[in-house]
Order: sequence, then C-alpha cells, then structure tokens
Amino acid sequence: MTLTDILIWIVFGALAGWIASIITGKNKQMGGVENVVSGIAGAFIGGFIMENFFGTAGVTGFNVYSFIVAILGAVILIWVVGFFRGGRRRR
Repeated sequence: MTLTDILIWIVFGALAGWIASIITGKNKQMGGVENVVSGIAGAFIGGFIMENFFGTAGVTGFNVYSFIVAILGAVILIWVVGFFRGGRRRR
C-alpha cells in the first residue's frame, strides 16, 4: 500500500464519516478526526454486514457502491456508540 492509497482511504473515510454524521444528526458534535475514523471503521463494518448477512460483496474499492456501504456502516457505528454512551448530547 502506497502513501497515495493511504491518503485516498483517509479522504474516503472522511467523506463517508461526514455524511454519516449529517444523517445521524451528530455533525456538530463530531470533529474531522472522528469523521475519518467513523468512515474508515464504517467501511469495515458495512463490508462485514454486506458479506455475512446479505451475501453480497462488501467494499470493492473506490466506487459509489463501496461509498454507500461505508456510509451505512458509519451510520450504524455512530448509532451504536451513541447508544452505549447513553444518548448524551454535547452542547
């Protein structure tokens, strides 16, 4: 994996995490690093769910399908983290 690939994954994760934070209404509470982490982790979570529960390919590279899977995984991650934090909201 080259430095370019790593930077592309970071941008991919940042966009997926940012969109997921908007969908979940957590955009104002999440910073850039949290968006990147949730987007990259969301790609893994979404890929795992797609492969193991739906029998389809997970993240297949840098394409629209993989982007949607990463967003869905990040949304699930944000909801689960919010559930375990007790639904606390920052002001």
